[in-house]
Amino acid sequence: MSLVSIRIITADINSLVKFYEQVTGMPIVQYTPDFAELQTKTATLAIGSTRTLQFFGGESVAQPAQNRSAIIEFLVDDVDKDYERLADFLQPYMVQKPTTMPWGNKSLLFRDPDDNLVNLFTPVTPETIKKFESKK
Repeated sequence: MSLVSIRIITADINSLVKFYEQVTGMPIVQYTPDFAELQTKTATLAIGSTRTLQFFGGESVAQPAQNRSAIIEFLVDDVDKDYERLADFLQPYMVQKPTTMPWGNKSLLFRDPDDNLVNLFTPVTPETIKKFESKK
C-alpha cells in the first residue's frame, strides 16, 4: 500500500490554488473549475471544491475549513531560505518561524487560507537527514 494523495475540500478553490503555487513555487494543474492537483515526487496534494462532494455522497461527507487534526507537510531543501522568500506573503498565516524540533527537523508552521496547518521542514540532524535522503 502507498499513500499517494491528500485532498483538501474547499469553498474557494482558486484561493487555495494560488496560495499553494506561491508557497511551493510549483505549478498546480487545475483540471476543472472544481479540481486541481499539485504533484510532487512523492505524493499529490489534491484540491477539490465543495461541489465535488456530490460524487462521495453529499456535503455531509466533508466540510471545508474545518480541519484541526492534520498537518500538510512539505520536505524542502532549506527551510530558512523558504522562510526568507515567503515571510511577507505568510505574515497573516504565520504560526511559528523556523524552529528546530526535538525529532531533528527544522520546521516552519503556518495556516493556509482555509486554516489548514502547513509545515515546511528540513532535516537537520544526521539521523533525519539520512531518513529523508530518498525523498528528495
